[in-house]
Amino acid sequence: MRWLKLTVAYDGTAYAGWQFQPNEPTVQAALADAWRAITAEDATLTASGRTDAGVHAVGQVVGVSTASQLPHERLRQGLNAKLPDDIVVTEVVDAPAGFHATHDSLRKLYRYQIHNSRVRPLMDRRYRWHLPQTLDVAAMQAAAAHLVGRHDFASFETTGSERSSTVRTIIRATVEQGGSGGEQVDIEVEGDGFLYNMVRGIAGTLVEVGRGARQPDWMLEVLAARDRRAAGPNAPALGLVLVQVVYAE
Repeated sequence: MRWLKLTVAYDGTAYAGWQFQPNEPTVQAALADAWRAITAEDATLTASGRTDAGVHAVGQVVGVSTASQLPHERLRQGLNAKLPDDIVVTEVVDAPAGFHATHDSLRKLYRYQIHNSRVRPLMDRRYRWHLPQTLDVAAMQAAAAHLVGRHDFASFETTGSERSSTVRTIIRATVEQGGSGGEQVDIEVEGDGFLYNMVRGIAGTLVEVGRGARQPDWMLEVLAARDRRAAGPNAPALGLVLVQVVYAE
C-alpha cells in the first residue's frame, strides 16, 4: 500500500458539503466514484476538514491509501476525466505512511469574500456575499486584529456542536479591499483549527462592525462572552473558501 495526498478544488454550490450524505450530492461521494472508476478500489478518502453545503475550496487536502501503482500524473488526469466539471484534482503527491489529512494538519487558511457595491455581482454571484451598504474596512480590520492569538472562540461556534475544547489559535486575521472600485472585500483567517461555522460567524460579526452597528472593540466583548448569541449572524456559505492547508515538511 502507498499513501497519497490529493489537493482538490471545488465549487461547492451544487453540493451538500464534503461529507457523504444519503441521497444528497457531496464532494466526497463524487471523488469516491471517480477513484473507483480508475482504480477499482472502494477507498477511504479523508479530507482536512468537512466543508459545509455551498462552501468552496481551492486547497482542500485529501488523504488516501491505495494499492494502485498508477503514476501521480495519470491518477490526477484520470480522476479529472471522471469528475464533474465543478471539482478538480490539482495535485497528487506521496504522503507519509499513516497520513491523516485531518489530524496531521498544522494550520488552515480560509477566505470570506464579499462584494460591496450597490450593484450586485454577476460573474462572482456564486462566490461573494453581496452587501450594498458601504463597509468601513478599516474598522473591520481593527476588529479582526483582536482575534489574533489563543482565545476561546465559543461565541463563533454554531450552537449544538460537540467539541472537547473551543480554544483555538488564530495566527492571522486580515480584511483587505480590492477590485477596480474597491468593491471586493476579503476576510482572511489563518489558524491551527476551526470550530463549526467559526469563520462564517467571524465574517458576520466583522460585517456588523463594517456597517457601523458596532465598534471594533466589541470583538473583545464577543470573545469574552463565550456565547453564540453575543456575536453577529453567520455570513452566508457562498462566500467562504478553504484556501490552504499546511502540513509538516
